[in-house]
Amino acid sequence: MRLFDTHCHFDFSPFRDDFSNQLAEANQAGVERFLIPAIGSSNWSQLQQLALDNPQIYIALGFHPYFLDAQAQSQLEQLDALLAAKPFGCVAVGECGLDGMVDIGTALQEKLFIEQIKLANQHRLPLVLHTRKTHNRLLQLLKQQGHHTGGILHGFSGSYQQAKQFVDLGFYIGVGGVITYPRANKTRQAVAKLPLDSLVLETDAPDMPLMGYQGQINHPKRLPLILDILAQLQNNDAQTIAEIVWRNGNLALNICE
Repeated sequence: MRLFDTHCHFDFSPFRDDFSNQLAEANQAGVERFLIPAIGSSNWSQLQQLALDNPQIYIALGFHPYFLDAQAQSQLEQLDALLAAKPFGCVAVGECGLDGMVDIGTALQEKLFIEQIKLANQHRLPLVLHTRKTHNRLLQLLKQQGHHTGGILHGFSGSYQQAKQFVDLGFYIGVGGVITYPRANKTRQAVAKLPLDSLVLETDAPDMPLMGYQGQINHPKRLPLILDILAQLQNNDAQTIAEIVWRNGNLALNICE
């Protein structure tokens, strides 16, 4: 069984000092590929080096709305040049989007997001989307900018109707630890109803701990636990679903299997 963690911050400090062993633990759990999205220019170089050193690791480069600062706008040309150079393992633009729960101006968030949509279109790369309390505006901006390279809606937590709107725009839905919580009824119902060929798996490690692991650092090795819950919700066997979501992850990011 091969699994693809399509969204984890495996470069963050909880993993950094013992990375080879952390990677081995994930591999032992069946997780063979990883997408690590950038948060901003502060970790672009680090991600490029990780991809060079580890063929299992793919990266996305961009500006995360949570970490935006005044310098980000002046670094757009640098991101453009970097994407044009096609760094090894870079398969997407992101993590980018809108966050309605942070103290960062809406105007700045939207400007940087629009610019990253343009870069994704220009360089023919998918987007890795972040959204909190901003689904409708995110959709509006994607449609206004004519985004046509698809991507992944990361960390989905919403209704079937919301998810379907992104699927109709060519996005895959990132299914993570939220579905392990029985109280997340709306999201679990949505994931149960969505077609399997629109879903990918993710952990968002070290964040988003699974049910039973609250207060602990999340890890890509726990991806099989998310798979098991997805299998229950979809009323299918885990092996079948694993094969489908593995293929979906690669298709979403234009990676050869």
